[in-house]
Amino acid sequence: MKQKAPFTSLRQIRITLSRTAILLCVAIGPVLSTSSCQMVRTGSGYDKEWKYSLKKRKSHISCALEEGALPVIRPLPMRVSGESFDRLFLSLDELLGTPYRSGGSAPDGFDCSGLVQYLYKQQFLMILPRTAEELAALGSVVPEMTQRRGDLVFFSIEGQRIDHVGIFLGGNRFAHAANNGIRIDNLLDTYYGRRYAFSSRIITLD
Repeated sequence: MKQKAPFTSLRQIRITLSRTAILLCVAIGPVLSTSSCQMVRTGSGYDKEWKYSLKKRKSHISCALEEGALPVIRPLPMRVSGESFDRLFLSLDELLGTPYRSGGSAPDGFDCSGLVQYLYKQQFLMILPRTAEELAALGSVVPEMTQRRGDLVFFSIEGQRIDHVGIFLGGNRFAHAANNGIRIDNLLDTYYGRRYAFSSRIITLD
């Protein structure tokens, strides 16, 4: 006796199409996410909507050229002299070991963003925002492994937002105000490597 071909219902067709769509999303999802500028680094645990995309970045900064004078606006990354650039790292060396102080932005104690704000004001007259999260919106994003000395490196320590910043020194090293004072660490260290988010460039040599 000849058997009839199995009947395929409309419901079965819909189920098959739904499963196919899910498989396609799983397959191409990583490709889309890496090309959409939603995140620079996902390993840090900072998985919320990317607030620092190229479209939302601040491309200018105020500089106080003279005491009491109105600030001037400069494009980012701001061009700086080789002399002032070298002074940045000399000043940073002198501050190594300075104790950590929450809210601190002076040589008697710094927090991470206070250190950046202080040094870039002293050497380049830049008027920077106060928090790591605000600093993270400045300048141009720098791809990993292409950082230059003086770039800012950002971390998501708690995993919910950008909450830590340091200054890149070259050779994967960066200086920052940690809980035990201003020190130098390595981006490849397990602790910081897992929490690293991205880097940005706010200064460049003339």
